[in-house]
Amino acid sequence: MADTPFTFRLVTPQRLLLEAPIVSLEAPGSEGYLGILAHHAPLITPLRPGRLDVRDTAGIESSYAVSGGFLEVSENRATVLADTAERVDEIDRARAEASLKRAETRLADASRGDSPSRGVDRARAQRSQERAKNRIAIAKG
Repeated sequence: MADTPFTFRLVTPQRLLLEAPIVSLEAPGSEGYLGILAHHAPLITPLRPGRLDVRDTAGIESSYAVSGGFLEVSENRATVLADTAERVDEIDRARAEASLKRAETRLADASRGDSPSRGVDRARAQRSQERAKNRIAIAKG
């Protein structure tokens, strides 16, 4: 059953990244990483930021950085509806590091109560920080 294919879709609000038959999926579930093979029991779960690994029918593995979303598994198909996702080889590390620095600056300003922080959305800055850290860690390998 490990090499039996099932249909997989990876979708973000901006684009369809992948739609293909695959033989395995590893996703960052809210309670830890999940392994999905063909004929998996039906499931809907939130995803946390992390690495999503896909192995296709030729045995080639590809990895994506996802920043959250949902995974649905039913009727021998799996769909990831990701907030954001990008292939590891598409990650611009310099851009991710700049994003991390901006988020950390906003959070530090908000913690100090500096006047520019009045408009800081702490939750948004924390999500940006988490997303940037995830992208950097995954790009490093």
